[in-house]
Amino acid sequence: MALISRKSFQFYSSGTPASRSILMTLSKRLSFISGQRKPQNCSSVAMRMPCFKDKSQYMFCRKNHVQLRIQSLSVNETVHLCGDTGSSPKSVNRWMDEQLFFKKLNSLCTAKEIFDFLSSLEVMSDTMASRALQRISEVEVDDNGLKNPEGVLENEVFRALCFQFEFESSKLSNTGLLNALQALIKLRIDPQSTLMASLLSEGEERLGKGQLTVKNLCALGESLLELERPSCATLEQIMNHMQEKDIENWSPREMVMVYKMLQVTVREGEQYQDLLNRMNRVTLTIVSQLSPKFTSIILNSLVVLHQTQAVPLVTALCKHSVKHIPYFTGDELVNVLEAFLYFGHREQIFTEALETHVPKSIFTMHPQTVSKVMQYCCRKMILSKPIFDAVAESFISDAERFTTDQIAEYIIPFGTLNYLPPSASSLFRKLETILHTRFSHFQPRTLLTLLHSCVLIQRYPVNFLPKIFSPYFLQQLQAQPPGLDRIVSSQLTQLFLTVTLECPFYEGPKLLPKYQVKAFLAPHGSLDVHLLKRVKTGLLYLLKKRMYFASEVSTPYFYTVDIEIKLDEEGFVLPAAQCEEVHRRIALCIDGQNRFCVNSHNLLGEEAIKQRHLQLLGYEVVQIPFFETESLQNCRKMAEYLHKKIFPHTYGLSC
Repeated sequence: MALISRKSFQFYSSGTPASRSILMTLSKRLSFISGQRKPQNCSSVAMRMPCFKDKSQYMFCRKNHVQLRIQSLSVNETVHLCGDTGSSPKSVNRWMDEQLFFKKLNSLCTAKEIFDFLSSLEVMSDTMASRALQRISEVEVDDNGLKNPEGVLENEVFRALCFQFEFESSKLSNTGLLNALQALIKLRIDPQSTLMASLLSEGEERLGKGQLTVKNLCALGESLLELERPSCATLEQIMNHMQEKDIENWSPREMVMVYKMLQVTVREGEQYQDLLNRMNRVTLTIVSQLSPKFTSIILNSLVVLHQTQAVPLVTALCKHSVKHIPYFTGDELVNVLEAFLYFGHREQIFTEALETHVPKSIFTMHPQTVSKVMQYCCRKMILSKPIFDAVAESFISDAERFTTDQIAEYIIPFGTLNYLPPSASSLFRKLETILHTRFSHFQPRTLLTLLHSCVLIQRYPVNFLPKIFSPYFLQQLQAQPPGLDRIVSSQLTQLFLTVTLECPFYEGPKLLPKYQVKAFLAPHGSLDVHLLKRVKTGLLYLLKKRMYFASEVSTPYFYTVDIEIKLDEEGFVLPAAQCEEVHRRIALCIDGQNRFCVNSHNLLGEEAIKQRHLQLLGYEVVQIPFFETESLQNCRKMAEYLHKKIFPHTYGLSC
């Protein structure tokens, strides 16, 4: 442990500036506090703190880092060496117990208070000095950087500490060295400065000699990551040391830090997979100890590292995250939601916690966080009316400050999940205003998906369709990867079909046939094959012959009918293959759970518009929802149900 003495020597402005060599010479005159020299990595050094009387300069460099420059310095007094603390009663009076020091330091809330406190001390260890730098970074750095650069960087005590750390780096303890490095990074000191280069070089040298503990390795790794210029070779060297350590003894913070380093170092192949497997097993045992921040970081790491096999850990972390929802920052909640989406996880209690938190916090939440909540609900088909209603109100109030992508992410789930909030009129008036003013700012594909979602819930963007069907916009769509694929073509076709069927007053440009699909592609897995089989069995029992109904029938109108039944003018059932004398067509929609929002009887937007359009095209639509047939245990009961459903006014059939 190194010791720093405040009054060892002083620098002040004079007509003759002191050269850097003089400073280095003076620093070399500092002696060890103990009577005998110890190895560099564990020495106790009497580090003498120079005091600067002049007003030194600083400058802002790239990425808001600061480079310290020492100017016009001359020597005022010589170095007074400290003796052994154990042999001199006087030295004890100059020493403050570390625990008392840390307690006092943590009670101080400004850099000035900290500097005044340090000025009252004659001697302190390097760990105390480095902790003082950390405390300064805690109270003086916010999201915008250093709050008072001049008050910190030009302070003579701060500059004295930096000078000592630069020229005595080889004599610092591991803790003092790495804590100082972390603090200076947070204070945005230029990583190219000689001060930072000295500390980094010393840390990497000790790494190569195997002198760092797990805690030290994590601190060095964290510093490299925060500099945003991690050396893969250095990080891999850290990870190689980590593989040799006993994972069971790691603290949660150390575990989290290793996950973060692995995100950078793991590339293709199975590199460090054995270490990851061991970490995943141990982390599972400490999930209950993880803070909101650590929970979010580990979930994010598991996503980045593609740990799809770590199902028990993912499940435990997802369940553990429920109690942290009110305490996650916006970015942390985004990480958690992305993990839920990536691993296909869903928890009802998680949704309930979101339903409590989001409406209360919606006006203080960052739009990107709200967008991720809506994306989560949309992809998981969760229609949460409390969340959607709150999001609608937020959009009405603040949509002007949203990006175009955020606007789309707010609105699209309403159409996908087929839900109109109580404030729907205001919501879509606001959307129309936004589109009028920022139409050209939207990416073509995003804009198309947004407008398509509106027609799913019968909100018709008639004023914007001439632009959508224009050759210019279609060329833009084609130029944006992946071009006019099946999804884009289906959306265009459905928009065109919608205005044709539901907006007969529309007289703008039409969608040319070359941009239209021949049939809409049904979402994968949307047809419940098991339910379809049960319905077909019931129909066979009811109609006696398989020839009287057809399944999965393609129509000239882009849609596929699950089951079609044809009737003549008198209401008799015709063979499915017959095309003449067909007076009525009945479309049975076999709506399994996949066509509804989760835990709901609310039909999804794509299914709702299909049934609406089939009716407008002349079909009699009969919905067979899963929740009406679950209790029908045999084909006779299913036949009775279908009889009442399809032929409600007929008690007997003549076929």
